[in-house]
Amino acid sequence: MWANYIVQPEEDGRMGVVGAGPHGGLAGVKGVGRATRRTPRMSDNQEGKIKLAFFVAIVGVTLTVLGVGTEFWVELATPKTWSNNQTCQTAHYGLWKGCTRTLWVDDINPERESCGPADLPGESNCTYFKFFTNGDNAVIFMKTTHKNLNIAAAILAMIALSMMVMGAICITMSLSKGVPFFLKPASFCFILSGLLVLLSILVFHQSVLALLSSDHSIPLHHELSWSVACVGFAGAILIMGGILFLILSLPYSPWEKCLPQRNSSTT
Repeated sequence: MWANYIVQPEEDGRMGVVGAGPHGGLAGVKGVGRATRRTPRMSDNQEGKIKLAFFVAIVGVTLTVLGVGTEFWVELATPKTWSNNQTCQTAHYGLWKGCTRTLWVDDINPERESCGPADLPGESNCTYFKFFTNGDNAVIFMKTTHKNLNIAAAILAMIALSMMVMGAICITMSLSKGVPFFLKPASFCFILSGLLVLLSILVFHQSVLALLSSDHSIPLHHELSWSVACVGFAGAILIMGGILFLILSLPYSPWEKCLPQRNSSTT
């Protein structure tokens, strides 16, 4: 005759199986398998905070794409009276492309000594750099670029973009699975991408200084433009977003842990 089995919970949370013998006695047959631990799922409050931090990171990604894809990283301008006619020349370039513009002197602010700004109406001639194809340096106003620095700045920016994509994938998986496991990898990706973006700006600025020092026959006024501002803000926002993800990945909030100590010290 088959024994009757009863499933009883044990103290440690595992399930034990107890069998009733044919003579009325209980013959204990405990389950040998350990119960599988469930991965802790995030609460609705924590999920909302993660979505808010993800929105902050997306703003940083958008600004990075805008800055990297445009050619207004630096503006180079000759003096207004250099050519002694009604026009002057200015140039602006980024990581991939450079443009030279011919502007009318009458359109320039009379208080401005150099030609520009580059967004004034005028004839423009834009070409892509040949750093990545033929390996040739570009010549702007008889000054030669240093392709190694320009290539390094572009590579740093592309690595930063790839890290942003990896961080976004980690956050998407964390939200879809409902587990905070992927928050720490996402935090690492976004913080590293922000640092790489800022490092790309520093390397690009060094390339501009190397360009200006290559020839001194034409005096030039240079200034970093709005694309660098976008990338700089993006780097700071990405680092802040990564720090937020790191805080949200902790089992407790740092300021919540200090709260009981503050209350006890006041009492």
